[in-house]
Amino acid sequence: MKEFSYVITDPDGIHARPAGLLVKEAGKFTCSIKLNKNGKSADAKRIFAVMALAAKKDETVQVVADGPDEEEAIAVLHDFFQNNF
Repeated sequence: MKEFSYVITDPDGIHARPAGLLVKEAGKFTCSIKLNKNGKSADAKRIFAVMALAAKKDETVQVVADGPDEEEAIAVLHDFFQNNF
């Protein structure tokens, strides 16, 4: 299991457009990818789950990948978060 934490810097938080891009990016991997925020967990491959987290600016989201391609997934998603959130 690999993970990283990220503080959302986008003024709109994780809103519809980048959430859709995140789901598309996460879907490229076979491992399980979860987003955690304040005790809630969401499957990063499901748009409604990601949107339900309602992650806003200055909130911390933990990204957890578990599976055969977890290292690659974490590296790619870390870059994705830095460029989109």
